Amino acid sequence: MKRVSTKRSKDAIVPSSGNIFDDLKLPNAEEKQTKVRLAVAINQIIEQASLSQASASEILNVNQPKISALANYRLDGFSVERLMNFLNALGRDVEIVIRKAPPQRTAKIRVTAA
Repeated sequence: MKRVSTKRSKDAIVPSSGNIFDDLKLPNAEEKQTKVRLAVAINQIIEQASLSQASASEILNVNQPKISALANYRLDGFSVERLMNFLNALGRDVEIVIRKAPPQRTAKIRVTAA
């Protein structure tokens, strides 16, 4: 009978910063996080409306492969502005609020879906 080791890893557990891209030290982490959050909102709207990729492509005025890329979170071909315009085309307002960051932390970009 083979024994399974129960020895714990010596790697330390590090809490997330809230941005996986920053945690992984990827370039443009804030932009990547913003794009993902916008894409999540877009994909939820498309799913809730039971839109096919073909129907969504007509509404968003892009070809179907772009909708497929969006659905699979391949977002390199999309700017933050373009994703916000998609939300507008889907009947959603996008609000940007600018305020001074508290002195105890670094300023950041946050996207919240209502």
